[in-house]
Amino acid sequence: MKIIHLIGGGDIGGAKSHVLSLIRELGKHIKVTLISYRKGPFYDDAVNMGIDARVIRTGNIIRDIKLTLELIRENQYDVIHSHGAKANMIASILRRITGIPVVTTIHSDYRLDYMNNFLKQISFGVINMVAIRKINYHIGVSDSYRDMLISRRFNPQNIFTVYNGIPFDDHIPPCTRRELFDRYNIPFPEDSILVGIMARLDPVKDHETFIRAAAEVSAANPKVRFIIAGPGDELRPRLEQFAEKMGIRDRICFTGMITEPYDFFQVIDINVLTSISESFPYVILEGARCCRATVSTRVGGLADLIESGVNGYLIEPGDWKALARHLLELSADEEKRTKMGRLLHDKAARHFSLEHMCMTQLDIYERILRLENRKKKDGKLYDITIIGYYGYKNSGDEAILKSIVRSLRERNPDLSFMVFSRKPGETMRNDEVDSVNRFSIFHVIKALKRTRLFMAGGGNLLQDNTSTRSILYYLTMLQLAKRYNAKTMLFANGIGPINRRINRRKAARVLNGLDAITLREPVSLEELKKMGVTSPEIHVTSDPAILLDPIPDEDIDRIMAKEGVPSDRPLIGISVRKWADMSYLDAIAALADYCVDRFNACPVFIPMQHPSDVNVCEAIIKRMSRNAWLIRGYYQPEELLGLISRLTLMIGMRLHSLIYAASQMVPALGLVYEPKVDAFLKEVSQPSAGTPLHMDCRKVYGLLDDLWENRDAMREKLKDGMERLIVLARENVDVAMNLLEQDRNH
Repeated sequence: MKIIHLIGGGDIGGAKSHVLSLIRELGKHIKVTLISYRKGPFYDDAVNMGIDARVIRTGNIIRDIKLTLELIRENQYDVIHSHGAKANMIASILRRITGIPVVTTIHSDYRLDYMNNFLKQISFGVINMVAIRKINYHIGVSDSYRDMLISRRFNPQNIFTVYNGIPFDDHIPPCTRRELFDRYNIPFPEDSILVGIMARLDPVKDHETFIRAAAEVSAANPKVRFIIAGPGDELRPRLEQFAEKMGIRDRICFTGMITEPYDFFQVIDINVLTSISESFPYVILEGARCCRATVSTRVGGLADLIESGVNGYLIEPGDWKALARHLLELSADEEKRTKMGRLLHDKAARHFSLEHMCMTQLDIYERILRLENRKKKDGKLYDITIIGYYGYKNSGDEAILKSIVRSLRERNPDLSFMVFSRKPGETMRNDEVDSVNRFSIFHVIKALKRTRLFMAGGGNLLQDNTSTRSILYYLTMLQLAKRYNAKTMLFANGIGPINRRINRRKAARVLNGLDAITLREPVSLEELKKMGVTSPEIHVTSDPAILLDPIPDEDIDRIMAKEGVPSDRPLIGISVRKWADMSYLDAIAALADYCVDRFNACPVFIPMQHPSDVNVCEAIIKRMSRNAWLIRGYYQPEELLGLISRLTLMIGMRLHSLIYAASQMVPALGLVYEPKVDAFLKEVSQPSAGTPLHMDCRKVYGLLDDLWENRDAMREKLKDGMERLIVLARENVDVAMNLLEQDRNH
């Protein structure tokens, strides 16, 4: 493997440390070349570290690109890895010319770069934003930067995380306070308690917060002194004036750039960072290497290293009062400083080593090359494109999507997904897939042309109860996918009701042309037989949502506390929806009151779709004479699964409220508004209260009494039934993977 790194060459601080240490470590395993587009300390340090570094700087950007192109072609590099605005621009151009994949590392929030220079912001900043969009693969140096890119609609499947790493086993030359004080003219007593911040003087580092906290600490503990280390001639006079204004100019020393960071971290007592934005700052790792107690703003990926109150403290950006409070505590307690510093060192050494950073980067290169090789074979970008009722805040449908993606990724982590969604941004964030608006025909067709397998599923997509438009939309998408040579499949669908004759004929014609069909219940198979669908391979499986796992117990506790749900009484969940003329609201209100009076239980209304179910639940609660609880927040499927796992019983109208309950072994009483609900209740041997419109309250109360009294036996029934349904749900994945394998073989 041969990699070429491109960088502007004027980098300092964390970005410089990351690039140079990474390239040197990578060089132990693969061929790596570094191109710097200027001479200076960055290039000199690279050469001194033994890195194969070259300078390309002609004064003409076109000439610089041409020379870089010649070098790439001559050495036949496999991947171009860029860092920073100029390198990103050149790399994006080279990708178009050579077809070589490009990956860029995002070392900072690119929207905040040049924030103190308007001209650079609207020139280099804008160029960089455009170039980053033209590059297919991105690396964030923390999970928070990865999340930032996803929130800005970059493809989550092509975003990776490589945390900064430093060596923890090499020798650090010792440095005394007197040596550092003499070298940088620091006028403090050697027995001072030293609080230091090492960061370039730039607005994004927010030194004013540090100075405000310093003033508060100085008033209470006159033994504390403060050091601000870092370059920045433009901002320094203003910060010095601010320190003067706060009355502590004699207690703060501005050292300028300290060339040997570990000299600084060896002599300070407390390490501070007050940035408003960071990726994963090296100064925190370097301080941890020296076992320094640390207080930092909660930025970048620092929450993955610092457990606030355990091995350091995290504060919100700009919160100088919290900073002062922690500094006062630590400055007065040497034992606590020592303990926190040691704990921070130990965690950093385990998870943020240079070797770990290198191995992660090598894995990313290998994955990029695998993806690119598959793309070259057939020109396809997506292994699987999925369509369904996604992006409508319906928990059941979102659970289906989440389960499909996770189950398939368990088989092959390299699979790439596209999802047609009503809310693409939400789908990208929640499921870490690429997504486009399901009604944007240009983007839909573009995706279908680049798809290997197109899946419609799961849910009850093919029905005309709501409207003919819906069934025609899904059938048309299946036809288009077939036209663009994708394999096509119905994935764990329920079929019907399809009432109109013309819709039944069209559905039969389209479905007979598919490559495979999996159905979530036997009654759907009977419906397909009546329609004359016989050509594709058909499997009766089960709903994919059954495969989802709930969130951990501590997260369930947090949600219950947030929603005010009692934990000292039995909970009976109620899930309802808007349907027909809504004349069943009084009956369900009476049923909820019965749960309170008969079982001393708390009725908890659980909306499965927002906001429509919330409105129905509120209307029922108003009709009740007893207290009830309503889950008002919108939660991800795993979160609702967790809540439902705490129930004693579930009374469910929504199909997926019953599926969630069954998967958590919670006995359930079903309110049947469509055949699919009755079909599932029979699958898991749970009682039906019949249609909500014509409930026999006396009979329903009897069913509920029986369910309550025999709930332990019902859990055992559910356990047996769920084991079978889990096996069937996994069969959906088997069929899809077989189709993909057939596609590769062809």
